[in-house]
Order: sequence, then structure tokens, then C-alpha cells
Amino acid sequence: MRRVAVSGLIGTAVEFYDFLVYGTVAALVFGDLFFPQADPAVGTIAAFGTFAAGYVARPLGGIVFGHFGDRLGRKSMMLLTMALMGGGSFLIGVLPTYDAIGVWAPVLLVTLRVVQGLAIGGEWGGATLMVVEHAERAHGGRRGLWSGFTQLGAPLGSVLSAGTVTLVSSLPDDDFRSWGWRVPFLVSVVLLAVGLFVRLKVAESPLFTQATKEPAPARPPVFEVLRRPKPVLLAACVGIGAFTAQSLLTGFMISYAVDEGYARPQVLTAVTIASCVALVVLPAASALSDRVGRRPVVLAGALASAALAFPVLALVDSGSPGLLILALALGHGVAQSTMYGPLGALLTEMFGTKVRYTGASLGYQGATLIGAGFSPLIASSLLASSGGGSTPVALLLCGGAAITALTVWRMRETRENALEAPVAAPAPERTSR
Repeated sequence: MRRVAVSGLIGTAVEFYDFLVYGTVAALVFGDLFFPQADPAVGTIAAFGTFAAGYVARPLGGIVFGHFGDRLGRKSMMLLTMALMGGGSFLIGVLPTYDAIGVWAPVLLVTLRVVQGLAIGGEWGGATLMVVEHAERAHGGRRGLWSGFTQLGAPLGSVLSAGTVTLVSSLPDDDFRSWGWRVPFLVSVVLLAVGLFVRLKVAESPLFTQATKEPAPARPPVFEVLRRPKPVLLAACVGIGAFTAQSLLTGFMISYAVDEGYARPQVLTAVTIASCVALVVLPAASALSDRVGRRPVVLAGALASAALAFPVLALVDSGSPGLLILALALGHGVAQSTMYGPLGALLTEMFGTKVRYTGASLGYQGATLIGAGFSPLIASSLLASSGGGSTPVALLLCGGAAITALTVWRMRETRENALEAPVAAPAPERTSR
């Protein structure tokens, strides 16, 4: 069980490192390097547009890899998605810029970003299901605790990516723009080798192995899931608040805070510290969900995120590096992590074994698409059209948290669900007296 948990943690951290490095570097230099014909505001929007392209591809990756993960096994898909993710990241690191090859530079950048999106679309489902399905046999009552290890991959990947970019961003500006930005992408080859080595030593999910002894459904898993779409829609909506907060308070916040006058290393340090706070809060929230249920913990995080939205942005607007650290620690490290921690267990508990990879991946990636994929693009556009001010960003944070809170209110608690159950857990019907 420990080996499976470590493989989920390391593998997901590597995947999120690759994915988040793009968002960080895009916020700093991609507007100038790949979209130089645009004015600064349009260049930033275009850079975040390629960021969104990766998120658009994630649900498709969830369908494709979910299909084969439900039919062929979790482990093989985990290895394949990691190889695609690391390969795509390395190729971005050697990609010529607009000055070298013209319009082909942004075209290839978007293409590689889509490959990354497809890969991570299948990564989370495989890693989380391996941990939770192993935990069901070894520690049936502690699925939240063990799935928290996989969820830790997000803040750990954020720490690694922000830390690496912080080091190279300390270079003189000309060096950073000419070659320094490539280093974080190239380093991913080392992380990829470590992740593949760990995952090769993990056994296939015992619940999947058991399920293969029974006849497979005649229709593809995605059709089985969408035949009754309510659970996957609930799964998507419940994660929107966490991903809206994640994207706005990490990648987008780097661009926003630099425009507000903060030095680049100050912002990256704040993001790194906030992610370190998340490394403590997230597993605590995951473990707590085993005791009190998934719904109360996620709801508490959503309410905290909405309540802190305007104070957090006010702290950022203060111009104080210390208050910037406090803002991101509260908004991202505490509130967002509380929402995000129990999601691994919650989503896997909503679907039966034969469609779980597909169902959980579709729900999770749908949430990332809506919550994280478009939030930076919308925020950048609103700020450009409104002439500044953090109100649009705070309203987006509140909107995402409200969707999560309302969805949790309508859902049934999943903590006691048996993972062998063949059907998804629907929301309860409200009855009047």
C-alpha cells in the first residue's frame, strides 16, 4: 500500500510539475516569445489561450485513457500518460520561438500543449484509482487518507515548478528570455525517469483484476457513463471551485502580481510558500473526510474560499510582499486545499469498477476545463477591458466556490459506498412535507 501511495504521489507530482511549469512560464515570457506581434495585454491573453488549450484536451484524454484503463488496466495507462506528458514538456523546452520560425512557433506550442492536456486527462484517473482501489482492500475505511497522497501531487508539483522557475528567473532578464525559461522544461526528463521507475514496480489494481473475471460491458465505458449523466455532471461541478481557485491563485496570479509591481522572485516565492502550506492542509483535509464525510470538508473549503476572495485580493493589491504571501497561503494553501483534498476519494466512490476510470476522469477533467482552463483567460480579458482592479478576479473566485457549495449541498455522502458497487451514487431527491 505504501509503494502504491508513493507511486501515486511521485507520478502525479511529475505530471503536475510539467503542466504547471507551462502556466508559470506562460505568465512570464510566452506572450513576448511566441506572440510578439500583439500588444502586451493581447499577448498575455494569447499565452493563457494556449494554457486553456491544454485544459480543453483534458476531457478527451479522460475519455480515451479512461476507455483503455477500464478495459486493459490502470497501470499501463499510468505509464503511457506519464511518458506523453514528459515528452511533451521536453519538446516545449527545445521549441524555437517566433523570431526563429514565425507562425509555426505558436502552432507547435499549442500542439504540444494539447498533447500535455490529453496525457494529464488520463493521468489523474489512473493514479487515483490505483491508490483508492488498493486501499479498499488493505484499509477499506481510510480511502480519503490514502487518496490524499495522490492529491498531494498537485501542490508538490507546484512547489517543484515554482521553485525551479524561481531559480532560473533570478538570471539576468536577457538570459532568462533567451535560454533560462527552457531549463524547467528540460529538467522534466529527469523527473520522468524517476516517475516511470517507481510506477513500473507497482502491481495492478486488485479490484480491476477481479472485475476482468466478469464479462465486460458490450458498449464502451463512456457510453455507460453518459447513459445516466447525472453523476458525472455532479462530479464535474463539485470540483469547479477548487480548480478556479488553483488557477487564479497560482499561474494567473504570477502575471497579475508582476503587473501590480511585485518583483518576479517575490511572486514565485509566495506561490511556493502557499504550496508548502497546501502540503500540510491537503492531507489533513483528506484524512478528516474519512471521519466526518467528504461533503462537510469540501463544503467548508468552498465557503472559506468565497469568504476570503475579496480579502485575499485586497492583500495582493496592498503591494506588500509579506501580505502577498499571506494572501496566497490563505486562499490557495488553506481554502483551495480543503476543497481539493477529498476529491480523489469522493469521485472514485461515485462510479462502479468497470466504468470508474472513465467516469471519475470525465468528472475531474470537466471540472478542470471549466474551473481552471478558462478562468485565467476570462480574468485577463476582464482586467484588460475594465482598466484594472481586482474585483473581476474576486468575483470569479466566489462564483467557482458557489458552484461547488451548491453541488455538495445536493449530493449524497459517498464515504460509505462500496467500491465494488456497479452503479454511480445519485443525488438524493428533495421531497416536500
